[in-house]
Amino acid sequence: MPKSRKATKGPKPSNVSIPSKITGGSSSGSGSASPTTPKTPADEGIEFFQSAIAPGEDHIRVYELSLDADGGPPPDRSYIRLPPAYVPYIVRVSIEAGMPASRNGVFKTNFPLDGGKFGRDKFCERVLPQDFSKPIQVDLPISHAGAFVYWVEYDGDFSGERIKGREGYFNIDPVLRTKARTPVLSESLQPLPASKGGAIKSETVNLPLDGLSILTVVSKWMGPIAEWRQHFNEARERGYTMLHYTPLQERGVSDSPYSIRDQNVYDPSLFGHKGDADEGRSAVEDILKVARDEYGLLSLTDVVLNHTANDSPWLRDHPEAGFSPANSPHLTPALELDTALISLSSQLALKGLPTQINSDHDLDAIMGAVSEAIRGLNFWQYYVLDVTRERASVRSALETKDAVEAWSGQPVEGKSVVELAQIVRSSGLVSGLSQYAKRFGVHVKPAVAAGLIKAAFNSLQDPEALAEAWTKVVDVINVPLYAEWEDDTKAAIDGVKNRLRYTRLDAHGPRLGEISEKLELCLLSSSLTLLVSTLFRGNWIPSLYSLANNGWIWNADPLANFAQLPSKAYLRREVIVWGDCVKLRYGEGPQDNPWLWQHMTNYVTSLASIFDGFRIDNCHSTPLVVGTGMLDKAREENPDLYVCAELFTGNEEMDLLFVKKLGVNSLIRESGNGYDPKELSRLLYRHGVGKPIGSMDGACLTSVEELPSPTGKGPIRTCIVTPLIGSLPHALLYDLTHDNESPLDKRTAEDALSNGALCTFSYSAIGSVKGHDDLYPKLLNLVGEKRKYEVTGVEAENSGISRVKRVLNELHFEMVLGGFVEGHVHQENDYIILSRVQPTTQKGYVVVAHTAFSNTRGNKERGYINPVKLHRTNVKYILGAYLNIVDYQDPNDKSTLKGLPAKLVDIPAIAIPHGSDNEGPYSEIIVPDHFPPGSIMLFETQMQDYDADLDAYCKSGAFEAMSSLNMVDLNVVLHRAEGEERDATGGEIGTYNVPGLGNLTYCGLEGWMHPLRHIMMYNDLGHALCGHLRDGSWAMDYVSERLFKQADVFPHLLQPAQWFKDRFERVKFSVPPFMRPKYFALVISEANKAARRAVIEQCSDFIVSGHSFTHDLALTAVQMLGIVRSASLNPDPEKLTPSLAAGLPHFASGWARCWGRDVFISLRGLLLTTGNFDGAKQHILAFGSVLKHGLIPNLLDSLRTPRYNSRDSPWWFLQNIQDYTLMAPNGLSLLDENVKRRFPLDDTWVPWNDPRAYSQSTTLAEIIQEIIQRHAHGIHFREYNAGPNLDGQMKDNGFNIDIEVDWSSGLILGGNDNNCGTWMDKMGESVKAGTKGQPGTPRDGAPVEITGLLQSTLRWLHGLSTSGKFPFKGVQAKVNGQERLVTYKEWSDLLLKSFETYYYIPIDPANDHKYKLNPALANRRGIYKDVYGSGPGREWSDYQFRPNFPIAMTVAPELFNPHHALEALKLADVGLNYHNGPEWGWPLGYFLRAYLYFDTRVGAGKQDVKQTLSHLHRILLPARKHIRNDPWAGIPELTNENGAYCHDSCATQAWSNSTLLDFLEDVHKMKY
Repeated sequence: MPKSRKATKGPKPSNVSIPSKITGGSSSGSGSASPTTPKTPADEGIEFFQSAIAPGEDHIRVYELSLDADGGPPPDRSYIRLPPAYVPYIVRVSIEAGMPASRNGVFKTNFPLDGGKFGRDKFCERVLPQDFSKPIQVDLPISHAGAFVYWVEYDGDFSGERIKGREGYFNIDPVLRTKARTPVLSESLQPLPASKGGAIKSETVNLPLDGLSILTVVSKWMGPIAEWRQHFNEARERGYTMLHYTPLQERGVSDSPYSIRDQNVYDPSLFGHKGDADEGRSAVEDILKVARDEYGLLSLTDVVLNHTANDSPWLRDHPEAGFSPANSPHLTPALELDTALISLSSQLALKGLPTQINSDHDLDAIMGAVSEAIRGLNFWQYYVLDVTRERASVRSALETKDAVEAWSGQPVEGKSVVELAQIVRSSGLVSGLSQYAKRFGVHVKPAVAAGLIKAAFNSLQDPEALAEAWTKVVDVINVPLYAEWEDDTKAAIDGVKNRLRYTRLDAHGPRLGEISEKLELCLLSSSLTLLVSTLFRGNWIPSLYSLANNGWIWNADPLANFAQLPSKAYLRREVIVWGDCVKLRYGEGPQDNPWLWQHMTNYVTSLASIFDGFRIDNCHSTPLVVGTGMLDKAREENPDLYVCAELFTGNEEMDLLFVKKLGVNSLIRESGNGYDPKELSRLLYRHGVGKPIGSMDGACLTSVEELPSPTGKGPIRTCIVTPLIGSLPHALLYDLTHDNESPLDKRTAEDALSNGALCTFSYSAIGSVKGHDDLYPKLLNLVGEKRKYEVTGVEAENSGISRVKRVLNELHFEMVLGGFVEGHVHQENDYIILSRVQPTTQKGYVVVAHTAFSNTRGNKERGYINPVKLHRTNVKYILGAYLNIVDYQDPNDKSTLKGLPAKLVDIPAIAIPHGSDNEGPYSEIIVPDHFPPGSIMLFETQMQDYDADLDAYCKSGAFEAMSSLNMVDLNVVLHRAEGEERDATGGEIGTYNVPGLGNLTYCGLEGWMHPLRHIMMYNDLGHALCGHLRDGSWAMDYVSERLFKQADVFPHLLQPAQWFKDRFERVKFSVPPFMRPKYFALVISEANKAARRAVIEQCSDFIVSGHSFTHDLALTAVQMLGIVRSASLNPDPEKLTPSLAAGLPHFASGWARCWGRDVFISLRGLLLTTGNFDGAKQHILAFGSVLKHGLIPNLLDSLRTPRYNSRDSPWWFLQNIQDYTLMAPNGLSLLDENVKRRFPLDDTWVPWNDPRAYSQSTTLAEIIQEIIQRHAHGIHFREYNAGPNLDGQMKDNGFNIDIEVDWSSGLILGGNDNNCGTWMDKMGESVKAGTKGQPGTPRDGAPVEITGLLQSTLRWLHGLSTSGKFPFKGVQAKVNGQERLVTYKEWSDLLLKSFETYYYIPIDPANDHKYKLNPALANRRGIYKDVYGSGPGREWSDYQFRPNFPIAMTVAPELFNPHHALEALKLADVGLNYHNGPEWGWPLGYFLRAYLYFDTRVGAGKQDVKQTLSHLHRILLPARKHIRNDPWAGIPELTNENGAYCHDSCATQAWSNSTLLDFLEDVHKMKY
């Protein structure tokens, strides 16, 4: 078993199982362990999930990462940091159904899914099931640390095309174990002495990375390892858990620990004698084991990969390990420059120049000579073409038979010399360009140049004239090259000057002495190490043994190697070099430099075998291929190797790249870099808070589920699923690093205590240096410093801040192990208060720090801070202290490193006043009068009367409270827009207004959930809603009170209302105001889950088994169906019935809520596919009851004053009756329903409460027949109450309704030039523009969708009639002057015969004679007309390419030639903007359904339906994204250009949501 490891119902996702055993020919994982091969951690992880569940086994953790449509992670989740695998857990990668990435998708990762060893270039594959109804999941069993990459590869749009999705990375923290420790505080909160508090125990504990307290020590200042125990004991007493050792290897001539002479030999001074390499390694291993086992100190060391010491002996045999002019010829001029400057350094006196630089005047004098020397080197010869040589070589070629290559490039005749020069450069004809390898190494092949010049000047025959012409071209080529040389020369001169100023004049520089030819004292800014006398006797080859020094460059690209072309950094003197280090030349892999790779691999693996962690030195300049390769080898040796680094890329994205690729566990940050209290508080908040106090994600976003074994073999376990968001690189927060200035230099010496306390109190890995704790006055020189550390312990006068730092370090350790994951930072003036809290116990600690930045130097004042009120919290004083510095002068002891003489003064315990205000009781921390800068105080906190069961109580009973609610009840609980709520409550209640945020979208839970989803995911407690909740409990009261107040109409709401009230009352009583946001979110989110579940469980199997998009769309059915007083399906105000809104917010209530057309375009998707057959039936019968003139009303107006002006509404009505009979259980019985008629059957208009109203009845079958029959006879009437009071925009003629059947074609035609009649009903309003009363989209005639709906109805009625299930056989009609019966089939056959002829516009005009069309008006071909038979002057309207023909295709596909249909759909497909959708939302569903139908019959889908489904689902991506992110949680009515919000449209529209459900249901029913 791995070390330290213990042996919802809803749609099940399509899981990918990992094979339980690997056989030959498996994916590229390395395979399971054989009987003779030790088990790897990956093998153990697989074994764990296949094993039986151990007694008392905890829930398995599942971390779910949802990928984007293309299989890549969302941009903010490209990097995921995961916890150590103390017990194996699961990373679940999920992709929504129907995403492009599932199109023959393959998930690839270099995590060893199949067991075996990790290999960076070994990828395991999992074929993703192409499921369009269920989400796809890949469960990865995580059992070991490392850095892993993944992506999804899938089919593109073109045959054979494979697309690689964006890569994602997950890094898993290592398992670190250390000795347990005793508590540092007594029960009375007194710090215990080191012998009792923080004492090492025998047992070990798992140490999360946040528990690391690292102390950096310089080994050469510790003395030989025989003396190290005293240092270990001091570090242990001070509460540190890990020691960071600078490199312990043999040092080079400079004596810098980072200039390593031999990577595989330890420094002989560690042992007091020089022994062999194995002896040194064994001794180091033994002493590190002592530190680990006896003192609880893990070990971290620097790994130096970028360079070696300039006197490394192995460079003599392997000069190829460095960059030299021999292997990097572009360094040749840099070597010349070095040589010249060395020579000049020895001649300064001879030239009458100063040899010491004491002023700018001296510097300027020397720089004149430097400039002259550099320019005298004539480096331009490395850049330009030699004009003389070019002239001679071209002339020679021209004069030599067959020596000219005929020009074969672009035409050059007549070109100017400037144009010719451009052609020569752009064609790549200039050899040696930008190589700088040798003087006059730049040239053009003479034969090519001669051919070019002859082609350009074909009138010239004389070789001399042509050579002269070529010379002019060369001159033009050389112009920018000379400019480049001039720029580089200036840069080199400036570089030398700047370096001289720093090293000779700058107060912070080394202030070197007299200039001489010695390398360390010459003018040379150490560009290349010249390996001369130290390594060689006899012949010395400068080009081979002059090796580039390492260094750094301001603002350099860390991915570019500045020792390689195109960089000229060494020549331009841009490298700030380390003269004692040679930069190593690895190439692109071991094949480029085998010896160096092997040598450095031995070094790295040897360190990994004995150290617990690495600090990657100079990480930002380490080539990624080197870093990844070396760390892979190191992790093979030590899988739980901890890796940290300090990056100076200056760019967080670049930092993240290194973290992802290298698997860096922690990035070193420094609180000392905060330049004022505000910036310091920002650094602490970003790197040291952990989660904010009152975080919601853990409580609100997790769910408990059943987990099948990821191998497909093994028991089902219980798991806790947590959604993943992106990670920031983990911080190792130092108060001071070993290469930065001391507190005395950077701020004040007193700030060591306040800064150290704040840093140590952070929830992150923390670090410090002994010099910070002991108050060293200056930054120590790693190279030149020879003195040794003084061991001062924690109680001595000269131990600096260690007595307090010890307590804080130990508390840091205890808090991390105890789960104090939440924190808060508050900055006020010069004060910073940092709090830590354990969320399940609400115990915490608070440190109050008075910072001591430079502006407080010499100031002992208290400053100002308001009393700190902690509501409903008990506070106990632990300790307080400040520093009294006796002397700020460097003690300057000759042999021992000593800190400033100082006294750590204890602050007496302060009284904690108590009080009460409108937010409840509080404790108050008041800073004492004497609290000088640098002071700190530490307190313990505990929430008063903490309700430990509150989380569980808030989560309990939610589903039970919602389970009795019907869909209409749930409309109130979940939704209700402003207009609906005001209407339903008599204006008393509206949407809630959050100050700073505005009114919520909905009164119900979805209104709260929109902001809460973001708040919970990112713990955004600074959100306006959280602030409002902290200010008071009004929102809590609103949630329950609005339900109580509506219980008279909705009695079932009493139960959820009481559920909310009970929980919120307990929250208000139990928690302080700052905790209200968490518990409000917990209650609301649990209720929302329960309410959504209650909706889904009342829906059809199609919805229950669907994916999240299906569920979201199903929720819009609840969103749209509700009771409002002003828009009922019953005119009697005492008999309120629910009605469908056309859309929200504009159609929320009143006469505008319920539209006949909208209802019956929406009814199938919103009510029938979801299984709400009662709701559908109510609407059908209600609209059937108001049938008049053979039409159902366009506007229902609660059946009181319906308006009859839509020609398409009755056909949508009939289509929905047909759908109901086919989809509802016993659906045909609907036809027998007796319907009381709102109007007398003679069409007389009567008020709703007139005795004649509802005095007659018919069956629904008779109503159907009435509609058909009235159309067959023709419909002619004028709207009731016609005139401006009815519609102020219409002309008088527009109120006349006329509909006829053309019995020659079977088409129904109607309308006139002043009315609309179909859904495209925008009426012109401008008198000035002449559009008032004119339809914006004329559609009089026979609209294509009405023809399709007619055919669908006739086909259906024919089938019912012939089977004896419908009492009529056809209609009476006057055909050719004769009144007769026209059967449904006869009428249908007439349509089938005429449809293509009347509507289709052929692609080939030669076929026009077969169709009824005017070729002059056919602007587009291969389409179907939108209308047939537009009135005079509007014939053009027939030929518009509009989105209505797919409706006819969907309901009556038999009307269409399948090939014609598919071609027309493809033309429409081109018009769709895949990223934003069409302008109108609802036709999209019909387009998708029609395309699916025809493409699977005569298109690509006939061979592979998945190809069609993938294409159509990709079109849905914008809608999926919109409904998930928009506050209205629906699909809008329409959008502006590029999907922009249209202010005049509804944010969520019934038909837009409905038709997408129709499509998804079609997909659900398919077999694929």
